[in-house]
Amino acid sequence: MKNFIFIFFVGLFPAQQSWNLQQCLDYATAHHPLIKQATVTVTKNERLVVGSKGMLLPSVEAGVNHTNSFGSSINQSSNQRETLNTQYDQFYARADWELFNWKNFLNISLSKLNKETSTYKLKQAQNEVKLSVIQMFFTYQNSRSWLNVLETQISGIEEQIRRTEKEVEIGNRPKSDVYDIKANLGTLQEQWVSAKNQRDLSKINLLNALAVTQDSLDFVMTDGEVLSENEFQDPDFTRKLLEKNPAYQSVMAEINAQKKREDIARAGYWPTLNGSYSWSSFYNKVLGKNDVPAISFSDQFTQNKNQSLSFGLSIPVFNKLQVKINSEMAKLNTIYSEYDKELIVNTLTQSINAIKAQFLNAQEKYTLLDANFENQKLSFQKSEEKYKEGLMDAYTFFVVRNGWLQANYNLISSKNEVIQQTELLKVLESSQ
Repeated sequence: MKNFIFIFFVGLFPAQQSWNLQQCLDYATAHHPLIKQATVTVTKNERLVVGSKGMLLPSVEAGVNHTNSFGSSINQSSNQRETLNTQYDQFYARADWELFNWKNFLNISLSKLNKETSTYKLKQAQNEVKLSVIQMFFTYQNSRSWLNVLETQISGIEEQIRRTEKEVEIGNRPKSDVYDIKANLGTLQEQWVSAKNQRDLSKINLLNALAVTQDSLDFVMTDGEVLSENEFQDPDFTRKLLEKNPAYQSVMAEINAQKKREDIARAGYWPTLNGSYSWSSFYNKVLGKNDVPAISFSDQFTQNKNQSLSFGLSIPVFNKLQVKINSEMAKLNTIYSEYDKELIVNTLTQSINAIKAQFLNAQEKYTLLDANFENQKLSFQKSEEKYKEGLMDAYTFFVVRNGWLQANYNLISSKNEVIQQTELLKVLESSQ
């Protein structure tokens, strides 16, 4: 059994799978516990809809009672009280039906609204998980890119130290160049340790966002679709995203549900109409007296049959102010939900506008960096030639080289930021 479990998990997470962002989102939306809980809530509310409709049906019960009576009792033959020991068996069936109760119809509507609300909350949970995964995914990519930059710098400096030491031996370089480079190497090694820790932490956070407990995954970037500025020019851009957002739809459904609860509370003032039907028969036998003639079971069962049909109208007159208080409480809950709506609108508006602003800024920054990247590359190549010819000291070349690598990282990071904001916006645009 243990071997089977091991093989099962290995099948789920083979060593070092590579997932892109879309694979991460697909996995998280199918396996994250928050989404599973929200799915269960939707199923529960579907059952409650069926249960509320069931209240329109009659309730039926059947039963048998067996009683032994000792002492003074009524003789069924003479209808006189005597000292008798008797056996009494009753058979009955009963049906009760609320022919009219306005609360039952309102509860059906409320249960449907609750189901709708839970469906929106499921979509909201999916969105929240997606947003978290996207942010953690790009945080990990940036931290890994920065670690790669530092590793490239350290590798280049180590090679530079070996080359400079040889030049010092033949007298082409002063000994101080070696000391300068080694001092900078120590600084970079400290940064590398911090960057490695940051990369590891960001991967842990990403795995947590995915609800994956085994570190057997690698996360890779793929070219994603980037939005254009024209998509933000629509004056109703924020409003359209807001109205289709599951968090907004959820709070609107909750407001409708609260209004329905107001109607249910006021329904306590309405009368109810009930109907009831019952059928019964019994068998009676005197115990311990053989001289008393006993009527057979079948004859008694036929003779003692009884049916009743009744209707009742219940009109509430005074209910200790409970209906009034419940109505007022339901109204206050509706007002409270309206304030929830304002909070949701404020939060979503801020999020949408922030993504829009960050996207436009990141796109502008990336455009500038990309346009200047070739110039920076040519500048570095010229500086490298000067250093090799002895026209530039080691420290100055070190600064130029670090600037070139930093430019590489800035370009990658800026592009990641543009793609990240695009992916975040896709989530907000989706109503699925």
